[in-house]
Amino acid sequence: MSVLSGKKVLLGISGGIAAYKTPNLVRCLIKNGAEVKVVMTDSAKDFVTPLSLSTVSKNPVYSSFKSDDDDALWNNHVELGIWADFMLICPATANTLFKMANGNCDNILLAAYLSCKTQVFFAPAMDLDMYKHQSTKESINKLISFGNILIPPASGELASGLSGEGRLPEPEEIVEFIDNFYSKGLPLIGKKVLISAGPTIEEIDPVRYISNYSSGKMGFALAETALMLGAQVKLVSGPTDQSISTKKVNLIKVKTGSEMRKVILENYSDSEIVIMAAAVCDYKPKEFSKKKLKKDNKEINIKFEKTADILMELGKRKENQILIGFALENSEELVNAKNKLKNKNLDLIVLNSLNDKGAGFGHDTNKVTLISSSGKITPYKLKEKTEVANDIFKHIIELV
Repeated sequence: MSVLSGKKVLLGISGGIAAYKTPNLVRCLIKNGAEVKVVMTDSAKDFVTPLSLSTVSKNPVYSSFKSDDDDALWNNHVELGIWADFMLICPATANTLFKMANGNCDNILLAAYLSCKTQVFFAPAMDLDMYKHQSTKESINKLISFGNILIPPASGELASGLSGEGRLPEPEEIVEFIDNFYSKGLPLIGKKVLISAGPTIEEIDPVRYISNYSSGKMGFALAETALMLGAQVKLVSGPTDQSISTKKVNLIKVKTGSEMRKVILENYSDSEIVIMAAAVCDYKPKEFSKKKLKKDNKEINIKFEKTADILMELGKRKENQILIGFALENSEELVNAKNKLKNKNLDLIVLNSLNDKGAGFGHDTNKVTLISSSGKITPYKLKEKTEVANDIFKHIIELV
């Protein structure tokens, strides 16, 4: 999940060859959770069609002050400016930059820009000599002085065949620029967060293993929430069907408890917040059979031994980290959770109960009680795991 999730984006497209990239830009914004509406100049329609943009944005595209049908309804540019959380003018041609800088208003894109009360980003795209021309520089400097944010052009091969500055960045780079801009004021900006998720498996023979019902949903929800709060996130996951929606989360896949322990310990000293949401197997077969065990006998006896207690080890090694654990209980729940909190040197423990319907493994929902090392107990009602992740991080932010 991106910090752009839920943002309303007004995309203004002016008439340059780089406009061909805008359908992919719309896709990237939507993939990051934004809603997109498009305004474009008449000349932009020579490079990309309104039909393409309305299809990918799933919203009408505006290119004139009135609709094209017989009723000739007014396209309310003021309403568009008010609707947007931010406006992105991309590509911004030399002509459009000059008009923006000087208050010209001869098309709906410019009218929407002048009506926009929120943040405006602009991404110039033109040939090398046009970009370096003094008049273009003056337009850009003037727009920056108004509080608009310049998305710098890239260098590379241009439509003229020349190579240099003036190329529109790729859609993913533009979205990353805006994402980084909105991440600056976030409470966990720059914090390194390490999260474990999912089950582990312990092999009996080449075809059999023991594990548990953990789906990994809670851990993955925590990772996406941490990212939205500005953190640098590493997610160590056992075998699960879950996926992460962005490459910004460093996902490390493991299978066994020993593999998870190794990765967690390797990254522990460099982490500031550590959340152990994985359901690590408590036991493993004492011996692994290299050959498949045959069902010749009516009974089979397998000896098990305890696996390493990763959370206990982290508690003993803790320096300045904020350490959070989970407790899944079905009897004497508060007592057991408080003991785990103390014995493992945790700052916060998340208690969930097997007795609560809709909570625990496999569900999209969870019902938790948060217990802090200060003794504060905060129960929550049944919620979506994404909401539970938000509740957990509210408590973590208080500890940072």
